[in-house]
Amino acid sequence: MSNVSTRSNRNQITAWALWDWASAAFNAVVTTFVFSVYISNADLFGDNANTNLGYTMTAAGILVAIIAPVVGQSVDRSGKRRNLIFFTTLITILATAGLAFVRPDESYLWLGLLLLAVGNIAFETGSVVYNAMLSDISTPKTIGKISGIGWGLGYVGGIVLMLILYVGIIGPKVGWFGITSEDSWDIRISMVICAVWTLAFSLPLMLFAKDSKQKSTERVGIVDSYRELFNSIARLWRKDRSVVWFLISSAIFRDGLAGVFAFGGVLAAAAFGFSSSEVLVFGIVANLVAGIATIAFGYLDDRLGSRPLILFSLGSMIVLGTIIFILHDGGPMVFWICGLLLCVFVGPTQSSSRTYLARIIPPGEEGEIFGLYATTGRAVSFLSPFMYSTSIAIGASVIGSSRDDAAYFGILGIIIVLLAGFIAFFKVRTPKSALVESASQSDPYSN
Repeated sequence: MSNVSTRSNRNQITAWALWDWASAAFNAVVTTFVFSVYISNADLFGDNANTNLGYTMTAAGILVAIIAPVVGQSVDRSGKRRNLIFFTTLITILATAGLAFVRPDESYLWLGLLLLAVGNIAFETGSVVYNAMLSDISTPKTIGKISGIGWGLGYVGGIVLMLILYVGIIGPKVGWFGITSEDSWDIRISMVICAVWTLAFSLPLMLFAKDSKQKSTERVGIVDSYRELFNSIARLWRKDRSVVWFLISSAIFRDGLAGVFAFGGVLAAAAFGFSSSEVLVFGIVANLVAGIATIAFGYLDDRLGSRPLILFSLGSMIVLGTIIFILHDGGPMVFWICGLLLCVFVGPTQSSSRTYLARIIPPGEEGEIFGLYATTGRAVSFLSPFMYSTSIAIGASVIGSSRDDAAYFGILGIIIVLLAGFIAFFKVRTPKSALVESASQSDPYSN
């Protein structure tokens, strides 16, 4: 490969990975640690704020599940990936900036929830195209490393941005530019900063992403798109059931992975006595550990393959989660040690899952199948919350105590979801064609 080609490929990889870094603003700050906590505060937005947030995000998730595969199909046919990544990222940025207008008053609740839903739909739809681009900028020999770099930068970007906001805006009584918590300006200005962050770091991909080869100029309606979608699933089942089994198993264990982070802070506080500040510190360290591990494991992915890495990581998380449950009386130190070790495997599993799918997708079907990947993930997104809450309820009955005292049983719910995905993944087999192709490809950095 010529030096010009190598440099061009590196620029494409950099632009692609920076989008993951940029997305940390929406993933970590808007939907996880800052705005979602703000909008669900009953004292500010009413007693039903938290419930309404859940319903809104459920509705947004259903819409994503409906449109993702159709969007993926359309992009596969037209090849116009840059247009869609530009449009969806721009909508995410505008929705994030609009959150600054959400004052701490019950009358602003639905404005905040609407903007949050719009941003989530746009972001998740854009992620379908973003994931499909992975096969364009890598070879089978480097796909694990590149996927790991992108996913790892997403974790690290979230840490950097959260630290900036905490030190400069949210933490101090009087932050930068004289910003205070009066009228929740610290939270609202943080949303503006998030929008600027997303724009600054996603701009290279928005402007310079390359379209794929056009497959068809035919316009296909929604009904026909779904007819084609179901035909594709049936064709996949007949041709290679491993892809279908992978979509099923990964949907289950990815929801378990989401549960690890979604309920990790809650478990730390409820079951292990962490204070609010200790939970925040644990969250930052956990994201840092996950980010570094994801980048490092990306190199192992290319050497060992995605399948053994996924199985090893899931098995390790199941064991560590079980240890946390058994040693729950050991106090915070148990959670610090085993919890951080567990976080080592979350990012690599997510990254290798994306890498594995990119390796086995038939050429030209990336958008559609990554759309299915998003859809199947959304279809079972209730599993972890349901199993978490149900395990606590059952645990409280077993030990004859309150649900607060039985909070540590929630760990078992997450373990069960991970175990189900782990078992289902054994039905997945790597196609011989993917192995042959991997062995024949060269590293784009080799020259």
